[in-house]
Amino acid sequence: MLEDTAVNEVRPGAQALDTHSQESDAAPLRVGVIGYGRVGRRRADLVRAHPGLALVAVAEPNAEGGALVSDCAVYRDGEELLRHDLDAVFVCTPNAATTDLVSRALEAGRHVFAEKPPGRRVADVERMRDVEARCPGLTLKFGFNHREHDSVRLSRSMVESGELGHLMWMRGIYGKAGGPGYERDWRTDPEVAGGGILLDQGIHMLDLFRLFAGEFSEVKSFVGQSFWRVGLEDNAFALLSAENGAVAMLHSSATHWNHTFRLEVYLTEGYLVLDGFLTGSRSYGHETLVVGRRDWQDADGARGNPREERYQFDEDRSWELEVEDFVSCIAKGARVVNGCSLDALRAMELVERVYADGGWQGLR
Repeated sequence: MLEDTAVNEVRPGAQALDTHSQESDAAPLRVGVIGYGRVGRRRADLVRAHPGLALVAVAEPNAEGGALVSDCAVYRDGEELLRHDLDAVFVCTPNAATTDLVSRALEAGRHVFAEKPPGRRVADVERMRDVEARCPGLTLKFGFNHREHDSVRLSRSMVESGELGHLMWMRGIYGKAGGPGYERDWRTDPEVAGGGILLDQGIHMLDLFRLFAGEFSEVKSFVGQSFWRVGLEDNAFALLSAENGAVAMLHSSATHWNHTFRLEVYLTEGYLVLDGFLTGSRSYGHETLVVGRRDWQDADGARGNPREERYQFDEDRSWELEVEDFVSCIAKGARVVNGCSLDALRAMELVERVYADGGWQGLR
């Protein structure tokens, strides 16, 4: 009932940046960014803004991208950049290049932050984890930034508190519209991307499923092409059964003509609905969280139409929080909790299982 809905505008708390004061006396970490496309530029701006980091080098094979940089050394190749005097590297490259660059950066003694997806297949993640194991003392973090959105953080805290009972099921839709030039994007090139919409975008929803429900023991799926003839899937439907008994339903789509993010989490005493996601383009709409509680007291009224609380979030600091966590882990010698290599492995394993059960040979 809309008239009964409480609306709360939520902004991120200042506690997220507490580690700045702890690290302000140390020399800034010397950082290189490999890949200066849209994502790489955004990461570089975050590095520039962080008092514990100093951007000293960028690698970008595209001449136009390299021309955008004037405040640090510019290389045309990631291998060249790794010979620079660095403490940490951000790998912001297409999927095919991720595994080699992450592995070589670790072997060169650099801390590494890598964007998702973590390569093109499970074997890629296993290789990076092998290198990580041989390089104790180095931090490796993957960019599953959806975990750091405020709607997700608040939802997770409510689920973990037990106030809404225990988890029963989830339903997630993550869709985008493709658009002009979609067929020519590197994300639709099988050799470069390795997988289509499921690997590119659906992996985020699979990671959130794991965040709320833990590991999944069974996967049933349908994967295929409905519209885009690019050699990779444009739709994936999956039904997953978790070890704790919860069930999750996923639709990952490149033919969802209105950009959509929606995650429904139903528990024994209520539900959470995450609708919309703040992004740079704002094309996924407003980011909101609706919290409802099961109410059987009024058989004629509240049953099936309970009072809801509605939270609206007006700022996306997920990328900033990821960088902050990366810096904090390095400074404290602490293990990565969100976006560690095991998270990357488990997410990629789910991707491959969805492909396999759907009969799709997307990862090769």
